[in-house]
Amino acid sequence: MKITLVAGARPNFMKIAPIIHAIKKSNAAHNSGIEYRLIHTGQHYDQKLSQYFFDDLNIPHPDANLEVGSGSHAVQTAKIMIAFEQELLANPCDYLLVVGDVNSTLACTLVAKKMGITVIHVEAGLRSYDLSMPEEINRMATDAIADIFFTTTPEAGYKLTKMGCDTDRIYFVGNVMIDSLISNLQRLQQPSVWKDLNLKGGDYYLMTLHRPSNVDEEKNLQQLIALLGEQAADKPILFPAHPRTQKQLQAIGLPDNVHMVEPMRYLEFIYMVKNAFAVLTDSGGIQEETTYLGVPCFTLRENTERPETITVGTNELIGTNPDHIIKAFKILKSGNWKKGKIPLLWDGHASNRIVEELLGM
Repeated sequence: MKITLVAGARPNFMKIAPIIHAIKKSNAAHNSGIEYRLIHTGQHYDQKLSQYFFDDLNIPHPDANLEVGSGSHAVQTAKIMIAFEQELLANPCDYLLVVGDVNSTLACTLVAKKMGITVIHVEAGLRSYDLSMPEEINRMATDAIADIFFTTTPEAGYKLTKMGCDTDRIYFVGNVMIDSLISNLQRLQQPSVWKDLNLKGGDYYLMTLHRPSNVDEEKNLQQLIALLGEQAADKPILFPAHPRTQKQLQAIGLPDNVHMVEPMRYLEFIYMVKNAFAVLTDSGGIQEETTYLGVPCFTLRENTERPETITVGTNELIGTNPDHIIKAFKILKSGNWKKGKIPLLWDGHASNRIVEELLGM
């Protein structure tokens, strides 16, 4: 069995890494005969956004880097498709395994399907139903043509059946990103900013913002940052900012308690999540990590494709309405934030279940 694994952006590596470890474990224990080839599309090309992940997650460097770089969604998707077609022609496989919802996920799925290759989508069935988000379009289009679906929750499988997917092609296995989190909890690293700012556990906020609706309009970003800084005035806010967002922040200025820092390595970032008083984010994956770690999470969006982090976990959908943000801070500071639980099968063994199912095929 030959499988091509694709990763293109930061979140992909956390999802691919445990699958690689599970394949190696199965091959060593049972001589399973699964041959894999890891392809990095180069969608994220900043070293801290991708390169360090190979070391932090203890996975081999990719067999090929397509080095597509940045561009509009159309340009980037097209460049990935052209380069990936050549990769598959030179290195045929039985299965393509894609994860998540980035442009690389959809682009490589399209190429593989047109070449008659079976496509496996890990983290299938997530839906925000917000078509203004490029990730939602990628999710819907990938699931529309993929062949095998591995889901993080039963609800995701239900959404797949509603769109016509056969139930015998849907496998509820749990969350591979939580696999990475659990396996690295004993390896977390304290970043230098901890001592630089004299931080203490449970006495700072961690913030990430990258959605276009939050960061692309200077006025919206300035108002949001000012409000968050005001509401969190008793504690510092650490803001590891994407290079694109850094330019905006430099133009608008920051409140005194908001500290912009460079993007962190995975082991450093999870250290900061684990020890934060609360996390302020518009990311998808961080909603899951805070839920597992029991850390309060404000999701600064109007919707989420991960509702289990709200119904079961420690996350709340706050949006960007000032009244809602102020209310959420009051609840948090009063000590009445919900405790949350860990969703079903978020137990560190999702990748093992995936490999078991692959062997069954």
